[in-house]
Amino acid sequence: MNDSQYHQMTDDLLLSIEEMLDECEVDIDYESAGSILTMTFENGTKIIINKQPPLHQLWVATKFNGHHFNFQDELWIDERTGVEFWSFLDEAATKQAGQNVSLRK
Repeated sequence: MNDSQYHQMTDDLLLSIEEMLDECEVDIDYESAGSILTMTFENGTKIIINKQPPLHQLWVATKFNGHHFNFQDELWIDERTGVEFWSFLDEAATKQAGQNVSLRK
């Protein structure tokens, strides 16, 4: 993928997350600033998703640890665990919210 494709894909992904958070039944605030999306939970914990253009990666920091996602076979995959991005995000948000969070229907 070239730089332009990377930026389009990651910008679309961040916008999709914002739209899903607007529809989410769990109250999760968010703030978007450039290439960073910060999700804030009622208990004050955060998940921060940011673009890493030089590496063509998405980085996600949770209360518990950090993850780097690479685009492989049409999916964003955690380079350490092999978990797909959307599954990871739902699981991480569920842990931090203390209740079931399902962003992708």
